[in-house]
Amino acid sequence: METRDAISLISKIREKVNRFIVAEMVKHGIDGIGTSHGDIIYALFEKPRLTMADISKRINKDKSTVTALVDKLVRLGYVTKERDRDDTRVVYVALTSKGSELETIFESISKEMLDVFYLNISDKEKEDLLNVLKKIYQNF
Repeated sequence: METRDAISLISKIREKVNRFIVAEMVKHGIDGIGTSHGDIIYALFEKPRLTMADISKRINKDKSTVTALVDKLVRLGYVTKERDRDDTRVVYVALTSKGSELETIFESISKEMLDVFYLNISDKEKEDLLNVLKKIYQNF
C-alpha cells in the first residue's frame, strides 16, 4: 500500500461505518433514516431545541440540505418544527417523544460501532490515529 492510498482508505472506512450504522438501526426497527439524520438527532440530544441555522452549523451541512433532512424527520415523527413568534424567518426544531426514545438505541449502536472500529487497536494507536486525523483535518 502506498501513502497515496490513505484518502481512498478513509473514504472506504466511512462507507463501511455508515453501512454498519444503518444496518444496526434496521435491526432496532429504525428504517428510513441515514447517518445525516442521526447527526441532527444527536445534536438535539445535546440541546433539545435548535434553530435550523444552529443545526446547519453543528452538522456542517448547508441550510437547504438541513431543511430536507429535518422535513423527513418530521414526516417520520422524530422531530417537530416551530416558527419563532417574533421572527417568523427563524424555525426551531425539537425532538418528539418518539425522537427522544432513540437516544438509548443510538448510544448502543455507537458503542457497537466503536467496538468494531477499534478492535485490536491499542490505546496508544487510538491516540496516534486521532492526532494524525486532526492534523490532516486542520491542513484543509
